Amino acid sequence: MLTLYEHPLSPYAQKCKIALLEKGVPFQLKMPAAIGTGQVDAAFLKASPRGEVPALVDGDFAVFDSTVILEYIEDAFPSPAMLPYDPKLRAKARMIEDAMDTLYEPINWGLGEIRWFKRAEGEQARVIEARAVGQARDFYTWLERQLGDQDWFCGEFGWADLSVIPYINGSAGLGVGPSASSKLGAWQARANARASVAQAAQQAAESIKGMAMLGEAVKQRLFKREYRDHRLEWMIRSGGLDVVLDGIKADTIRFSNEFK
Repeated sequence: MLTLYEHPLSPYAQKCKIALLEKGVPFQLKMPAAIGTGQVDAAFLKASPRGEVPALVDGDFAVFDSTVILEYIEDAFPSPAMLPYDPKLRAKARMIEDAMDTLYEPINWGLGEIRWFKRAEGEQARVIEARAVGQARDFYTWLERQLGDQDWFCGEFGWADLSVIPYINGSAGLGVGPSASSKLGAWQARANARASVAQAAQQAAESIKGMAMLGEAVKQRLFKREYRDHRLEWMIRSGGLDVVLDGIKADTIRFSNEFK
C-alpha cells in the first residue's frame, strides 16, 4: 500500500490525497514526527530530502514534490485520468497548478503567519493583511477567466481543479474566500461536493483546532516556520522584511534543507 507523508493543512498534500481518492487508489497517511519544529524524522527525510510534505512511498520507491507526485500517480494509475488528453488543456492545467503553488500559496501562508503565528501586530499586521486580501481578490478574477463558462477548469474535474480547491478552501477558512454568488464561489461549492475534496477538507478543518497555541510556541522557539523561495519573497514584498529579520534573529524561522 502507498504511504503519503502529509500534514492535513498542506494544500500540496491535499491535492495528492484528492487525486488518489478520485482514482480509488488505496493509501495510508503518515505525518512526519515533530513536523514544523525543524527536527529530523529520519524515515521521512529519506523519502523527502527537502524535509517538506508531501512525500509518497510506493514500496522501495519514494517521490517528493507535489507536482512530481501527481505525475507519478497519473502515470502509475492512469484511470480515471486527471489530466485532459488535449495538449493545450494539459498545459492549461499545469499552468494553473503552478500559479497556485507558487503565487497563491504565499497569500494564505502570509495570512497564517500574522493571524496564527503572530509575526506582526498593529499597523504592520494591517498592511500585510491588506496586501494578502488584495492579491487574493485579484487572483479570483484571473481564476474566473480560466474557468470561463465551464463547470470545471478543463472540461471535467481533474488536475487543475484539485490543484485550486485546497487553496480556495484555505482562504475561505481565513475569511477571504470568494463570494458564494460569484462564478468561482459556485465552482468551489461544486468541488466541495465531491467526496474526495470533502474528505481532505474535513481533515484540514479538524487540524485547525490545534492551531490556537502556535503563536506562543513560536515565541518559545518550539516551532520553526519554513520561509522558502516564494514565501520569503512574498513576505519581504508585502512589508514584512522586519518579520524575516526578527525571525532569523530569534531562530524561529528556517529555510529549505540542504541535500546530503
